[in-house]
Amino acid sequence: MNEHWRSFLESTEAHFSESTGEVLDFGDASGELHAAGQQTVLAPLTHLAVLDAGGDDAGAFLHNQFTSDITALAPDQARHAGWCTAKGRLLASFIVRRGAAGYRLLLAENLLAFSEKRLRMYVLRAKVTLTAQPECVLLGLAGAQLDEALAAAGLRAPGDVLHSLQQGPIEVLRLDAQRVIVICPLAQAADVWLQLAGKARPVGLPVWRWLDVENALPLVTQATQEAFVPQMLDLEQIGGLSFNKGCYPGQEIVARTQYLGKVKRSLFRVDSPLELAAGGELFSPDNPDQAVGQIVTGAPAPGGGFAGLAVIQVSHAGTVRLGARDGAPLVARAVHPEHDAPA
Repeated sequence: MNEHWRSFLESTEAHFSESTGEVLDFGDASGELHAAGQQTVLAPLTHLAVLDAGGDDAGAFLHNQFTSDITALAPDQARHAGWCTAKGRLLASFIVRRGAAGYRLLLAENLLAFSEKRLRMYVLRAKVTLTAQPECVLLGLAGAQLDEALAAAGLRAPGDVLHSLQQGPIEVLRLDAQRVIVICPLAQAADVWLQLAGKARPVGLPVWRWLDVENALPLVTQATQEAFVPQMLDLEQIGGLSFNKGCYPGQEIVARTQYLGKVKRSLFRVDSPLELAAGGELFSPDNPDQAVGQIVTGAPAPGGGFAGLAVIQVSHAGTVRLGARDGAPLVARAVHPEHDAPA
């Protein structure tokens, strides 16, 4: 995180995690969690980063690397996407937005350096530039009154989900029905934050992660890199996986897995009495030989305990436990029950 941005957030009573540097809360973690379901909230999204792709061949290049149809994006439209190894395992997940000057990628901050370096390896002679944007500040705004909060900052949101509006140097991307991401230059971030905070309650990053769980939005991070094939995260359900586009790394395995019906693990919401950390393994007493799942993301829940997204072997979802066969039992609910039901 940029030190100037951190210093500003500290001046607004933000409390930081010593291990991750993320904003935990603004002095009332419990109250902030409860506010997320009732009020409009504002979170610093320091777990995300921006990578821009420009040049004449940028669209075709990303299309040939990612799991979704990038060439079909209309101007100012965005799309979920995955990026796989040759074995079909996800290296990263993205939101890809097409703009006037190229494409903008949002991804996990702890995968930014890796993704930029590895993507460069495949550019070869293509007319493509890849530029990390460390001075882009990302703010998350959520709630029924988000339009009023944006108006206080002289901004507005696009009407359609996964569309973007560029307003001077500031961009507003609609993530879902009641959430937007505001992307602004560091030089303007403090002013934008203060204007938004006049209408929205500042909250820590755990609140935003809980909203990701509620909206079933998975994010591949360093802790889960190469752990999942796209179908395990239900990427096809959110437009992040196309079976009709051309080749990309891992495409043959991803397609074969789909058409042969070999996807035995899928995305679940889980409730736990104990903290859920990305990458944590899940077990079942009915399958003593190996883990039956893995945590994708976790957060404190407003009603107590913890909530998360996890990839779980469907046949063992009813007996899943945290960390060991005799660990704390979890309640698992399929994100798309009709999709996950055994044949």
